[in-house]
Amino acid sequence: MLVVEDNELNLKLFCDLLRAHGHEVLPLGDGRDVLAQALAFMPDLVITDIHLPHVSGLDLIISLKGDERLNHVPIMAVTAYAGKGDEDRIRAAGAQAYVSKPISVMRFVEQVNALL
Repeated sequence: MLVVEDNELNLKLFCDLLRAHGHEVLPLGDGRDVLAQALAFMPDLVITDIHLPHVSGLDLIISLKGDERLNHVPIMAVTAYAGKGDEDRIRAAGAQAYVSKPISVMRFVEQVNALL
């Protein structure tokens, strides 16, 4: 799995949770290298924050879904800034799931399992 999160504590939490459930994880601190890393790693799932430095999570989702080699990979968006209509915009960009921060560990794991 590819996890894109600029907050180091959240990145560690997400990766630790995924590893505890037997998943191989590639952590990234921002979205600049996601396309290249995703092509090299070929993840089963991408989990991305929406508010990232350098590249927005929405642009990252659109980029991944626009690449024919990666458009089959499910994407779960995670964000702390959930405003009215945000979930609709995130899903319209191509994300299959949406989880708001602070995350519920059980909900996070359930969403991951549902996408796999």
